[in-house]
Amino acid sequence: MPKTTTPPWKKPNPKKRKGQPLSAAQKDAAKQRAEENGRAYPNLVDNMWAAKLPRGD
Repeated sequence: MPKTTTPPWKKPNPKKRKGQPLSAAQKDAAKQRAEENGRAYPNLVDNMWAAKLPRGD
């Protein structure tokens, strides 16, 4: 394995990607999916699924 000359604690943190909040249509879709599956509110998986949908602002 090749060695790097810079130790990890001296390397800058990786760049974080800033996501957009869900639109109203995406929130409604996540809530509907949660209710169809017997949950009172959407969980992370529902929100991730809704984030892939078109924004529909």
